[in-house]
Amino acid sequence: MRAKPPDPKEQAKKAALNALKRARRAAEKSGIALSEWEGEFLTSVAQRVETYGRAFADPEKGARGQALSGNQAIKLKEIARKAKGEAKPMKRGKGFGRRGREPEPTPESDED
Repeated sequence: MRAKPPDPKEQAKKAALNALKRARRAAEKSGIALSEWEGEFLTSVAQRVETYGRAFADPEKGARGQALSGNQAIKLKEIARKAKGEAKPMKRGKGFGRRGREPEPTPESDED
């Protein structure tokens, strides 16, 4: 008798739940306090994955067999990095302004 092949949806669900638990445990173990938003994010995403098997409704936001959308996966990785104490990702640039140049001094007039 052969065993059934594993269900890809169940595998994705289990992997997502394990990643969420790992991120929360790493934060608790390292003593780094997660923000209120991050804690709520981990809780709500885990609840949706357990209930529905995936944490997003719009199929355009993630791959077919995935339990988390692309943005949810990115945020989860950021939370896990924060829990490990790794450096924060690069911030956005300041636009097309000139770098390393000080503003020109205004000419002062001697009106005494």
